[in-house]
Amino acid sequence: MTSTDITRWSDPAVAEHILRTFGTWAVVGCSSRPWRASHGVSRYLLRQGYEVVPIHPNEKEVHGLPAYRDLRSLPDELRSRIQVVDLFRRSELVLTHVEEAIEIGAQAVWMQLEVWNEQAARRASDAGLLVVMDRCPAIDHPTMIGARAD
Repeated sequence: MTSTDITRWSDPAVAEHILRTFGTWAVVGCSSRPWRASHGVSRYLLRQGYEVVPIHPNEKEVHGLPAYRDLRSLPDELRSRIQVVDLFRRSELVLTHVEEAIEIGAQAVWMQLEVWNEQAARRASDAGLLVVMDRCPAIDHPTMIGARAD
């Protein structure tokens, strides 16, 4: 991985654009377990006014919201609203979810901290999606946008 790759795929300007522009996020790997990062980040997004759709094959609901097995199992009306696919998966597993994101017409893929997959990033970018890797919206949002107080 070169410094150019890091700059390209972890660009704060792209992250800020995604946070300011897109309001509906599918969170892949979203857990109902409060100690999991996906739980805290999805809760943060909800509190900031984003619509969150939990995606996890072993969850029925998260934050009182129905959870779906994968992006392909979303009802058509919900599938068409997904703008960002936020990936809480190991780096070697994200390509499948990027393919699903492309299939449902998402506009951006956000890979969480320590998630880095060049092939998946190139695939998403080549399909016209914005890509962020190794960043966290719950860390970026307060500094880039400003957090709403609860």
